[in-house]
Amino acid sequence: MQVLLDEFGVFEANQLDELDAFFREYGFAILRGLFDQGTLDALTDECVAAQNQVIDGTLNERYGNSILLDDGVDEAVRFTNYVQYITEVSDKTRSSVLSPEIVALMDRWVPDGHLQEHSRFGVVYQDARGGRNSGYRRIGWHSDWQSGPHRDVWPSVAFTINIDATSPDNGFLRVVPGSHKWATPAPHNNINNVDVPEGSKPTGGHTDESPPIDLPLAFEKVRGEIPVYCEAGDVLFHDAYLWHSAASATNDRAVRRHVRGSWYSGTPDVEHSDFVEDFVKNAAR
Repeated sequence: MQVLLDEFGVFEANQLDELDAFFREYGFAILRGLFDQGTLDALTDECVAAQNQVIDGTLNERYGNSILLDDGVDEAVRFTNYVQYITEVSDKTRSSVLSPEIVALMDRWVPDGHLQEHSRFGVVYQDARGGRNSGYRRIGWHSDWQSGPHRDVWPSVAFTINIDATSPDNGFLRVVPGSHKWATPAPHNNINNVDVPEGSKPTGGHTDESPPIDLPLAFEKVRGEIPVYCEAGDVLFHDAYLWHSAASATNDRAVRRHVRGSWYSGTPDVEHSDFVEDFVKNAAR
């Protein structure tokens, strides 16, 4: 039976065992149908409201990722691509991220792990746009492990809740299925020419098998890569050792919004502040 590429790795909430098996084999998987339209709309409204508060300066600077940018198309519009620590200011986002199905999968993949939501940017709302002024257009080939090969937080699994469907029009993820199993060497420096920290592990992956090809740091075509297209509401998971990159939009006016974060091994992510403690207490009610 022929399998359509846009159905490859897609599972429903009643297929968690099948999703788990696929994820372990290929390093990524998509959970579809978890959120109804009302939940997705409410999550979006809260994220956009927080984004507007970052832009107009009424939200604490903790939640702004960078200086404001000109809109990628309309230079008269001020804009920001990111709101970090979004689960601290959006109840609907936090409850969605902590859906029982997502937590159950993370318990399988990162036993005794934790959601990182109060440090290193936490869970992020991202509004990726095209245009020459955009602060986010595309990301070169990498594995998430390479962001901190010296850190004792691996294995790790990332998730993306897609607010908008993805396509060549607004950008999409490129992955090399199965590459999470390879022992990918830590590069001498990363794409920004920053030295890898001392104490870094020499390789990262679920086996000691060497990659059959070198991992490029830019946007080259990679043997075995495939596009991963998501529908609105899809939850995309990928292993921290998986080779992946983000393709830029072909339409400068296209928008690709999503919420992304990760579960990590190691010490639980806790911030001892009255604000966070009060937020967590209220969210749990």
